[in-house]
Amino acid sequence: MTLLSRIFPHPLLSLLLTIVWLLLVNRFSINSLLFGGLLGVIIPFITSPYWPNMPRIRHPLKIAEYIFVVLYDIVVANVVVAKLVLFHKNENLQSAWISVPLELKTPEAITVLAGTITLTPGTVSSDVSSEGHALLVHCLHAPDPDAVCDEIKSRYERRLKEIFE
Repeated sequence: MTLLSRIFPHPLLSLLLTIVWLLLVNRFSINSLLFGGLLGVIIPFITSPYWPNMPRIRHPLKIAEYIFVVLYDIVVANVVVAKLVLFHKNENLQSAWISVPLELKTPEAITVLAGTITLTPGTVSSDVSSEGHALLVHCLHAPDPDAVCDEIKSRYERRLKEIFE
């Protein structure tokens, strides 16, 4: 293990922490940059024992595509949920618990999928099976639960398989 990899066990996390710090202080100065850089070195160094295996990202350029798909879906889902809340009666909503069978194997990919589902308005990931073979999702309005399951698998899981596996 080289000295550089000991100081920066997770270089992308270090960079991300520095950027997040600069966004939080909402002002760029050399002091803010230095403190953000310090946080970017200390936090990954302290947490590195809890990350024994680095996640393998097979196609890093696919991450940008995935982010755009998720952002688009969030905007569309906000409009759909607003329409449901404003113009539908509660008794007309067909909420459902849906079990989504997973083909994903890595915990990082399953976590990203669960987070994506929860970020999208109208859906919440609530549980993962003990072996990680299924994800339990609650939908605000799902007249066709199988279609929701198929959409999750085709829009999100397929792309995450390309990125992580």
